[in-house]
Amino acid sequence: MAADGLLDTIDRQLDWQRDLYRHFHQHPELSLNEHRTAERIEAELGGLGLESLRIGGTGVVTVLDNGPGPTVLARADIDALPVTEDTGLDYASTVDGVMHACGHDMHLVALLGAVRLLSEHREAWSGTYVALFQPAEENAAGAQAMLDDGLTARVPRPDVALAQHVMPAEAGTIGTAPGPVLSAGDSLRITVHGRGAHGSMPHTSVDPVVLAASIVLRLQTIVSREIQPGQFAVVTVGASNAGTKSNIIPDRAELLLNLRTYDPAVRAQVIAAIERIVRGECAAAGAPREPEFEYYDQFPLTSNVAGAHQTVTEAFTDHFASGQVFEAVPATASEDFSRIPDAFGIPYVYWFVGSVAPETFRAAVEAGTVSSVIPANHSPFFAPALDPTLEIATRAHVVAACAYLRP
Repeated sequence: MAADGLLDTIDRQLDWQRDLYRHFHQHPELSLNEHRTAERIEAELGGLGLESLRIGGTGVVTVLDNGPGPTVLARADIDALPVTEDTGLDYASTVDGVMHACGHDMHLVALLGAVRLLSEHREAWSGTYVALFQPAEENAAGAQAMLDDGLTARVPRPDVALAQHVMPAEAGTIGTAPGPVLSAGDSLRITVHGRGAHGSMPHTSVDPVVLAASIVLRLQTIVSREIQPGQFAVVTVGASNAGTKSNIIPDRAELLLNLRTYDPAVRAQVIAAIERIVRGECAAAGAPREPEFEYYDQFPLTSNVAGAHQTVTEAFTDHFASGQVFEAVPATASEDFSRIPDAFGIPYVYWFVGSVAPETFRAAVEAGTVSSVIPANHSPFFAPALDPTLEIATRAHVVAACAYLRP
C-alpha cells in the first residue's frame, strides 16, 4: 500500500519528533489557554512550508491539497490537565499544577509527524489531508469552539475523519472496534432546597443534608434496578456539598453527578430516572422549592461507523505485524471529537494506541496487577513510553489516511 513506501523514511524524523514531544510535555497549557502550544504548532507547520489557520481561538488547522481524490481530516487534541506531575521524568512539566496527564502531547506530535511525511512524499498519495489540532478536549469545549468559529465553512468538506488516543495498553499495539468505543458523558449539578434552622431546632427545618443523602442512596438503584442487565450505564455522585457549621441546618444542598452511557436511549432513561428520583425525594421531604438541574461538560458518544472502521482496520492489519492490531474493548472515558465529523455529516474512525513499555505491561498482566500498578490517563504518574509509542502513533495516522488517499 502507499503508506509502506512513504513510511520507509520515518526514522529520519523521529529525533525531531522526540524533541518536540519533550518540549510540549514540559510546557503544558490548560483548555482554551493553549496559546504557546498553538504558536509552536504554527511554527512547525511554517517550517514545513505549510500555511495554517487559527480556528476556535487556539485551534490550528493546515490543509494539504495534493490533487484529485478524497479528503481526509485527522484530528489531535492539544490541551493539558490541572494535575501536578509526579513521573520523575527528566522532561517533566515545568508548569506548577499543570501536566499532560492524558497524552495529548503525544497526539499532537504524532499528527505533526504524519503531516511532515505526507508533505514531503506527495508522490505517494493523492487527495486532500486536513490536519486539525483541537484545543479544550478536557472540558468538552474545544470541538464546539472550532465549529462556532466556522470550521465547516473554512476547510474542505472531508469524506472521513480520523483520531486516536494513547491508552494504558502495551506500547506497539493498536486497538480498534466497530460501534461504540468511548461513552457519552454528562455532568450534572443538582441543587435541592430545604428550610434552614438552628441545629438544636430540627423540627423547624426541612433538612437538605438528609434529603441529599436520601437522593444519593436512591440514585444507586438506577443502574442496578432500572437498566436492563447487559446494558452499560454509570451514575457517579462525585460531590455532596451542604452547610458551613455543625449547629446550623442549611437551606440547600448541592450534588455533582457524572453519567456514562453507550446508547442514547439508555442515556435518556438514566436522565429521566435521576430527575424523577430527585423530584420524588424532594416532595417526600416537603422541600419548599423545586430542585434545579444544570447539565454541563457534556461529551457525545464516540461510535465508529462499520464501513470506515473496516477500511482503517484492514489497512492497519496489512501494515503492522501480526498481533499488533487487536479488537479493543469500549472504554468508559469520553471525548468531544465526534462533534466535528457529526457537524460535517461524515463517518469517522477512532482507535487506541498502547503506551506502556512492553516488558512492564507483560509483567503486570502475568501478575494480574494491570489496573493497580500501571498508571491510567489523568494520573500524576501517567508517562507514555516515548518509544515505540510515538512511532506507532505516527505510523497509524499515515496508514489510516493512505487507506483513502491512494495515488
